[in-house]
Amino acid sequence: MAQQPLLTSNREISRLLAIMERLRDPETGCPWDIEQDYASIAPYTIEEAYEVADAIERGDIAELEGELGDLLLQVVFQAQIGAEAGDFTFQSITQNISDKMIARHPHVFGDESRDKSAAQQTVDWEKIKAAERSDKEQKGALEGVAVGLPALLRAVKLQKRAARVGFDWPDISQVLDKVVEETQELAEARAELTQTEVEEEFGDLLFVMANVARHMKVDPEAALRAANAKFTRRFEGIEALLAEQGKTPVESNLAEMDALWDAVKRQEKRAVTTG
Repeated sequence: MAQQPLLTSNREISRLLAIMERLRDPETGCPWDIEQDYASIAPYTIEEAYEVADAIERGDIAELEGELGDLLLQVVFQAQIGAEAGDFTFQSITQNISDKMIARHPHVFGDESRDKSAAQQTVDWEKIKAAERSDKEQKGALEGVAVGLPALLRAVKLQKRAARVGFDWPDISQVLDKVVEETQELAEARAELTQTEVEEEFGDLLFVMANVARHMKVDPEAALRAANAKFTRRFEGIEALLAEQGKTPVESNLAEMDALWDAVKRQEKRAVTTG
């Protein structure tokens, strides 16, 4: 008789929890694992989340399976630390998220109708989250936006929170005007201000660009990752063309590499057209 998937999953989760408990055993565990705490593990959790996103973007499903396991391990690790400190357990974590998902999906688990668009469901989701924040007696509109988020993502979340209480430009043209203004201020800062002041102006420009992304419904993190990938692909194309000439970038110059960059772009466009 075939194993039931749920029973198999429960057994494997219990096995993973037992492995982590053993790794953290003060007498027989791993010295490195024993020394870790919430803060020391947090950077690894963030790194693993990005590696999950990277595997998805590359379409590497086999790699994705492994990265998801690595990310799950981070949750189990933090849960074990929490259990030892008496703060929470893996069971309380899973119970809380299960309760939250049921509460946030009344159209699936409750009496509300499922006959509404994904956009309307998103609006309803935000209303439920706002009610949850109200129950927690959060004092300010921006309270609860995690400080540890990537800066661009946090900028968008801060702007969304402010927009909910009416602090927002009604039209994207005003946001684009602000981009021009901040760009001019940065250009002036380069010549007249200290490095600290230049960095401040640059931060202002990035913050406004995040606002542009929000108004245009663009994920700035995803857009920048895509731009990074495109730059990497095209620069590697330059290196390949130079290699055909028996050269490296160090042996080339900006004018030649710029011309090769344009050649790589044309190749990409032809490939898209013929594909």
